[in-house]
Amino acid sequence: MERYKVIKEVGNGTFGSVWRAISKQSGEVVAIKKMKKKYYSWEECINLREVKSLRKMNHPNVVKLKEVIRENDILYFVFEYMECNLYQLMKDRGKLFSEAEVRNWCFQVFQGLAYIHQRGYFHRDLKPENLLVSKDIIKIADFGLAREINSQPPFTEYVSTRWYRAPEVLLQSPTYGPPVDMWAMGAIMAELLTLRPLFPGSSEADEIYKICCVIGSPTKSEWSEGLELASAINYQFPQVAGVHLSALIPGISDDALDLIISLCSWNPCKRPTALEALQHSFFQSCFYVPPSLRTKAAIARTPPSAGTRGSLEQNCGRRYPGSLSNSKPTNSSSYAKPQASVGAGVQRKLDMSNQDVTKNDKNLKNSVKQQPRYRPPGTNGPTGNLEKTRGVSDAAEKLSNMTVGSGRPLAKASAPPPMKAGGWHGQPNMFLGRSQEAIPRRPYIRKVAG
Repeated sequence: MERYKVIKEVGNGTFGSVWRAISKQSGEVVAIKKMKKKYYSWEECINLREVKSLRKMNHPNVVKLKEVIRENDILYFVFEYMECNLYQLMKDRGKLFSEAEVRNWCFQVFQGLAYIHQRGYFHRDLKPENLLVSKDIIKIADFGLAREINSQPPFTEYVSTRWYRAPEVLLQSPTYGPPVDMWAMGAIMAELLTLRPLFPGSSEADEIYKICCVIGSPTKSEWSEGLELASAINYQFPQVAGVHLSALIPGISDDALDLIISLCSWNPCKRPTALEALQHSFFQSCFYVPPSLRTKAAIARTPPSAGTRGSLEQNCGRRYPGSLSNSKPTNSSSYAKPQASVGAGVQRKLDMSNQDVTKNDKNLKNSVKQQPRYRPPGTNGPTGNLEKTRGVSDAAEKLSNMTVGSGRPLAKASAPPPMKAGGWHGQPNMFLGRSQEAIPRRPYIRKVAG
């Protein structure tokens, strides 16, 4: 660490802090993540999920891990430095982003996700704080919760920030995969267009209730597996009619609406893959797509016949090899099991800058109703300081029984049935996170460290 000069702290969390630093040798500005936990062996360090996954990543839209250093039993991650994260950009905005800006950012993130999924991983913690921005470039960061697609279930119940958590995770499914990242991207895309969260639930049960109020309660023909998951934990979906997103996100194109609707599908098998999202007509201006691919990019797919969980898993398995499967991965899988081998001579420092990139990089580049009952806050435009207040609309107030700044009490709505909630098992974001819980009877609050 003597080769770096620390400038200032830019973030602090439960598991570590992030510092802006400069290399004394090259003059390059970097971000150094210092872990609070002590690590007494080098093997323990290189087996961390964040290290194992990022060692295999080399993509312009994935943050670069330059070095892993262990000194005096303290672990340091040296990353390339990015100016800010997407949440910071949103909270400081005085006006809405243009659709062209949102298109540019989402196109880059989907390219990064396609690469990550092709590498055999899914992120599990996508949110605005984990998308780092420098000028017009955006990169996916914080792989502390990343998991291999071919890893064996059961998976962790609590992953990702609640507002971006997929329904199958909220319902404690033991098996899930890359579609959870696609759901998060649908919520993030909607938030970029409104500067307000689409599903700001205050608990797991309230999160599902908010989702139902937007996209409607799931039916057996739409997502029979979800009804089974709910039954297994004694949860009953509220019978709520959805509302068309055009009422919640006015003034955007039909292509943008169609992409968000497809990403936020109850059934994970109906969500587009990252590659399919890139071929959506919303991104047509980003690059030329042959007509044959545009046909495949039509996101509206016929729902699978109501069958068993196995048939759904097989359907997803064809699009996400290794995902939602209880069987052991075979050698024929397109996602190779990641290896964590390191030279025997390495004791203190792992240099990430000269790591080998597999030949798959080249292949990847080539393959690259009723009246609304709930409205996310602020859909008519930004209201100024997003960091201090997350206002709610009148319709949202009636459903969520909350009070806005004026303190005016609102009519109570029937609370959704209690549901068992998972505990915190993951690692929070070190790149300037937000509070996980919404304070009762207060506006939504995000807290930014540093």
